[in-house]
Amino acid sequence: MALAQTTDPAIGVWKTIDDKTNQPASLIKIDEVNGSLEGTIIKTFPRPNETLLVNCNLCKDELKDKPIIGLKIMSGLKQDKPGGWSGGKILDPKEGEYYKVKISTEDDKKMDVRGYIGVPLSW
Repeated sequence: MALAQTTDPAIGVWKTIDDKTNQPASLIKIDEVNGSLEGTIIKTFPRPNETLLVNCNLCKDELKDKPIIGLKIMSGLKQDKPGGWSGGKILDPKEGEYYKVKISTEDDKKMDVRGYIGVPLSW
């Protein structure tokens, strides 16, 4: 007898939306690896007349000057409730800074991603 394993709705390819322009910014592929989520940039959508960010020039660690496409920007997220993951970190490749991160999925169409410093605000 085989049982179907349900896949968490967070796993897959997600389109990010720029907070300032409300336009698509990138595609992030999220996978579960050894019980935690990891997110990798697979495509970017530069705005017209925007300087294309090709490498993570401002990164300060082993990711310095690595190509943006294929860059792992999210890691270490552990599931803390159905559809909710926390305890990881997320990289802003434009700033080269890491932030703590929490994500939640309302369904398989929308993901809420909260990067923060210190203690997260309630959501």
